[in-house]
Amino acid sequence: MSKYRVLLVDDEKLLLDSLEIILSLYDMEIVGKANDGNAALQILQETAADCDIALVDLNMKGMGGIELIRIMKESYPQVKILVLTTFYDDKYITEAIAGGAEGYLLKDSGKDAILGAITQILSGTTVLDKKVMARLTELMAGNLEKKADGSVMKSEADNSMDGISAELTRREKEISFLMAEGLTNKQIADRLYISEGTVKNYISNIYDKTGIHDRVKLIVELRK
Repeated sequence: MSKYRVLLVDDEKLLLDSLEIILSLYDMEIVGKANDGNAALQILQETAADCDIALVDLNMKGMGGIELIRIMKESYPQVKILVLTTFYDDKYITEAIAGGAEGYLLKDSGKDAILGAITQILSGTTVLDKKVMARLTELMAGNLEKKADGSVMKSEADNSMDGISAELTRREKEISFLMAEGLTNKQIADRLYISEGTVKNYISNIYDKTGIHDRVKLIVELRK
């Protein structure tokens, strides 16, 4: 039995064929190849129960990737989605991840990155290309209003967090914003003069209160 079962969705035939060859060499079964969202859904009607993950382009003739992601998450939530595209502009990134995609890679990432992303996603980890993560962090940082000492102003944090959860304490909101800036747990601890263990406890509380148990998806929600 193959290690993973994969659906490929892209309107570039050469890329589809290349991915099929590469993934097959690494003991993955290609359950279908589609050149747009409509074709992908037709394949899923017959193979969804046997499909682990779909590699999806965003800009395609016919039904594009963003709409496909939305429909797949409604109809086939068990199938993971890795976006594989050349685009990493603001709209595509936020809509793809907010729509439920578990990963977002650029096509020039290379074979090893794609293979690694498939494995990580199917083990429950969200995967973002470094360029995409950097852009997402820039978007979030652009929304932050800070005091001279680097702390987040209360009015900005409160207003932006209202859409996620009114249950967060002011400290939890502040840590959420620092996470959105791309700071590591250690960097947050240094910024706020608290221990790294305390930061981890706060983050655990944030995940529980918001129902978002993923750092990347929390950033996307803050961006909205």
